[in-house]
Amino acid sequence: MPFCGQVKIEFTSDLEEQRILSNGIDVSAVRRKNLRRSLLTWYDRHRRDLPWRANCDPYRVWLSEIMLQQTRVAAVIEHYHEFLRRFPTVEKLAAAREASVLAAWSGLGYYRRARMLHAAAKLIVREHGGKFPTSEKQLQSLPGIGRYTAAAVASISFGEPVAVVDGNVERVLQRVAGRRLKAEGLWSSANDLLDKKRPGDFNQAMMELGAVVCTPRAPACLTCPLIEPCATRGELAATEKPPPQKKREIHYALHYRNGDGRDREVFLVQRARAESLMAGMWELPGLPGMNGGVAPLFTVRHSITTTDYTVRVWCGAQQSNLDGKWIPVERLPKIALTGLTRKILSRADLL
Repeated sequence: MPFCGQVKIEFTSDLEEQRILSNGIDVSAVRRKNLRRSLLTWYDRHRRDLPWRANCDPYRVWLSEIMLQQTRVAAVIEHYHEFLRRFPTVEKLAAAREASVLAAWSGLGYYRRARMLHAAAKLIVREHGGKFPTSEKQLQSLPGIGRYTAAAVASISFGEPVAVVDGNVERVLQRVAGRRLKAEGLWSSANDLLDKKRPGDFNQAMMELGAVVCTPRAPACLTCPLIEPCATRGELAATEKPPPQKKREIHYALHYRNGDGRDREVFLVQRARAESLMAGMWELPGLPGMNGGVAPLFTVRHSITTTDYTVRVWCGAQQSNLDGKWIPVERLPKIALTGLTRKILSRADLL
């Protein structure tokens, strides 16, 4: 089989035959062993104390991996604890109503993840007797579980020697190689470097390194356990400019009644079930642009992918043409609110 795109990593001066990865990293057996030892020693000493690392329970590992997709660790921890309080087992999650699951997920965004999580829990209970499949391939048959999540659960919970590649791992591999790697080059490199005796720890160590040391900007190279083999020792040159952030201003109406206390209610509307984004979620009524010199109640900032929103919140009379509901304040934590609505209600001290 032909190989190409080799990058040499010098750990020692030995001249043994190099193992070459297609579109990946050129690493000898001795050098792979040194890399694994250095990385795992660093991880054992410096890994963060995160709640999903308390044990290898596949339900908890799976939940954390789904939550951490496109979401920062700091934003996940509180939601993780609350979600487990409501749904401590896969059976409890499978038996819950979708609205309850979305309510527990509210604030994390990307709500399709929660729907797929719920669907997978039902399948695990119905077809597997509440037991998680133990292999990467079997896990990929579940809704919402792709190659990365399947490999993470299989390696961490069941010790299967399969590597993971997420954004953090990709960055580490490419900086070590000193160049951009194609998708299969990344996966083959990750699997070749993997410590087969501690696959779960090794995968977490790679992700941890990318999260706290080999960061997207200003990596802490002097504290990195892989500084010697790293070909880049810093940031790789950007191949393209990131898309510019768009600016938008939007307006929402905040209507509440019954004064102060537990009897207070807030008027909310529900997004259509056919909506492509946040279907069925509850939110404040939207308004056209406001003018006339009247000041809003307050303004919040909100970002979604490449758009930065300036959100003006106004107080006014209920619009008679809106099909919505008055929701008691005490019920707000139990319904599926959009992230922006949750942010607004928190700012208004209603949540």
